[in-house]
Amino acid sequence: MTVEMTQCWVDTPENLQAACDALSSAEVLALDTEFFRESTFYPVPALIQLSAGSTVFLIDPQAVAATPAIRRLLAEGPVKLIHACSEDLEVLAMWAGSDISPLVDTQIAESLLGTEPGIGYRRLVAQRCGVDLPKEETRSNWLERPLTPAQREYAVLDVAYLPMIWAQQREALVSLGRLDWLDEECGALVQARRHPTEGQWFKRQRQLWRLEPRQIEAYRQLTDWREREIRARDLPRGWLAKDGLLFAIAEAMPKNRFELAAVEGVTPKLVKREGDTLLALVKQAHQCDAEALPVAQPVPTSPPFKRRLKALKGVVQTNAEALGLAPERLSSRAEMEAIVTAELHGQPLPLPGGWRGACLAEAWRQALATEAET
Repeated sequence: MTVEMTQCWVDTPENLQAACDALSSAEVLALDTEFFRESTFYPVPALIQLSAGSTVFLIDPQAVAATPAIRRLLAEGPVKLIHACSEDLEVLAMWAGSDISPLVDTQIAESLLGTEPGIGYRRLVAQRCGVDLPKEETRSNWLERPLTPAQREYAVLDVAYLPMIWAQQREALVSLGRLDWLDEECGALVQARRHPTEGQWFKRQRQLWRLEPRQIEAYRQLTDWREREIRARDLPRGWLAKDGLLFAIAEAMPKNRFELAAVEGVTPKLVKREGDTLLALVKQAHQCDAEALPVAQPVPTSPPFKRRLKALKGVVQTNAEALGLAPERLSSRAEMEAIVTAELHGQPLPLPGGWRGACLAEAWRQALATEAET
């Protein structure tokens, strides 16, 4: 079912106020963004699409600053519909400096109804609305002005079907008693934007088990430094130093420039530009008190670890099949590995709460207790 939409270009404060006035009384507001991020850490907002009916407002964030009216619309006002919202939330924070609430992520909504946890917007439109959307403008330069007619049409279609999709999803979620699940998931996304977790990047390294505690501390110091610097310099993470390179430095624990230069992947340019800083961070790890060091990570190929992880996966698979969901919707491998690690170290288990906790927590406890007895 195709929909007919009109466009309204917004590049002045007056036009932005008119858009806010037109949208403020809506029940739901379809929202999307286009941005540029090839050479920066922070996304550069290039276009913001807002719609609550037959008109799509195409806001040029390069030409018009966010106003109190648009901030209120985004942070309060109607329910905002966004598909796969993580990057859009970041773009809107850059432009408007406000939360997006209340929020519905239609990708998450669809994942609570079936077995496609990461379904794309184009595929979702095809399934829910029977429309095959064009994809030619996906890699467009959205900072160019004026936008081409094809770009503008593509931008319009990115929000045109969201209200129709959400109406179907909401009915299905209510029927299954899962609307609260969606509220919980989307609310968690808003909270994560308000309260980002700091100092945890090093835990994403899947080879952390290969390092001794002092090396882990060095890797933590190195990744924390990189996260601070890429924000300060507005650079892509890999442009400063990739994960593998920082891991190799932590593994080698160099004490001087000669040893640093000998680490595979370290270039003379990096030694000259960042060598003193990198060596100072490694030195801090060398000097860290033993009781303050991170604990060694269990070997994921060891029988105790593998048995426990398999038991947790079995619980997830059983529950996912019973609910008609993809296992990834219930839990990630990283979450289960963190629980196994905590259990093997005798630490409190980082079990989920909410609807996922109700499905998994007690069954996971029992599964781990059974494995501990074997």
